[in-house]
Amino acid sequence: MDQFLGALAFAKGIGRTLVLPHLVEYPDRFSSSVQIPFQSYFKAEPLAEYTKVILMDDFMKNLAPKVWPKGNRTVFCYMSRGNANDCAAKDGNPFGPYWDKFGVDFDKSEFYAPLSFDPNFEKHRLEWKKRFPAEKYPVLAFTGAPGAFPVIETNVPLQKYIKWSDMIDFKADKFINQFKNDPKEKFIAIHLRNGIDFKRACEHVKTSKTNFFASPQCLGYSQENGEMTEELCYPSEKTIFKQLGKALKKYDAQYVYIATDAEDMLVKLSKKFKNVKFTKYTENNPHVDLCILGKADHAIVNCVSSFSAFVKRQRDSENKTTEFWGFKAKKRTEL
Repeated sequence: MDQFLGALAFAKGIGRTLVLPHLVEYPDRFSSSVQIPFQSYFKAEPLAEYTKVILMDDFMKNLAPKVWPKGNRTVFCYMSRGNANDCAAKDGNPFGPYWDKFGVDFDKSEFYAPLSFDPNFEKHRLEWKKRFPAEKYPVLAFTGAPGAFPVIETNVPLQKYIKWSDMIDFKADKFINQFKNDPKEKFIAIHLRNGIDFKRACEHVKTSKTNFFASPQCLGYSQENGEMTEELCYPSEKTIFKQLGKALKKYDAQYVYIATDAEDMLVKLSKKFKNVKFTKYTENNPHVDLCILGKADHAIVNCVSSFSAFVKRQRDSENKTTEFWGFKAKKRTEL
């Protein structure tokens, strides 16, 4: 979603309509990727408040035959890929399966180097319009998302236009109502990014204290709030117990919702906080996890995780409190 926010800003910046893409998933039982319609998870209408958008299915059915017909389809990439002098846009997974879903083959490649996607860079924004005018290039199809990861600072506020679909919202509310006895009772949501893959990634911190993955969300884009630590990236159980205990007391919460990709610590936490009910979603559905994390009275998330970053941006857009595991802001010296 970081890159989607960038694409949203980019489309508006160069005066184009954004085609809302299908979202790529890799179900366990399939070897290839599958493409899920954007509206299955998110609403299109709020995005239209910011800039012009159209769903991919609607575009391919109603507009593509006229403005992007077969035999006249160009794909854009920064520079050629591999040994061929083109974008090789359909090489590999998910690229091939994604475009095959819509019966798209490309007839020509265009290289846009050295342009960037940041519309705040006025020179590049104008150059996009000059080099690739809509009259000659009615559609700009890219080999990858035209947006940065992590999301650039100026695009963070665009999260307010990202709203869950009614289906995801309904599932989240239904589950919350099942574990809470009284709607007035409060619950805290926590994100535990504690899989072995993330533990290995966090070993990078031993040799570098610079920003890593989504860490600008707490350290700042210029690291004005501190430096990277192992505890910030992969918090210990001691930190989790201590920080959660303080939050439970501060917010007078009776419930804790756990979102995780690995160990849920549910048994350990239940033993530590005997008067608190801990729960997690019974299905493997990260979108519902994200939605519930956003609805909590308070949330504790991982500074380095892009999954957590989605939650933080959403909660900030709704003026809800969020904190990060193991984070202590650097004390500022007053002059």
